[in-house]
Amino acid sequence: MTAVQAEAELHRLEGQFPLLADTPAVYHEWRRLVTAYGVVGVRAHDTRLVASMVAHQVTHLLTFNVPDFARYAEIVLVHPNAIP
Repeated sequence: MTAVQAEAELHRLEGQFPLLADTPAVYHEWRRLVTAYGVVGVRAHDTRLVASMVAHQVTHLLTFNVPDFARYAEIVLVHPNAIP
């Protein structure tokens, strides 16, 4: 995709999905999750996404990568193949 196409796609997606703020609550939730689940290394990035979800009360995550998020009881995982 070209830069112009990518810009158009981002504009379309931004119109469909709200952009959630990176607030101090996200950091505090991330720190809690990292400690609670013993997260180390690169998995801390996945934890940051989960922390943002929890802080903003987003309950479901649509992902092809279910195993990497399975540890988090705070969210519901949905694989795209599970959607009719």
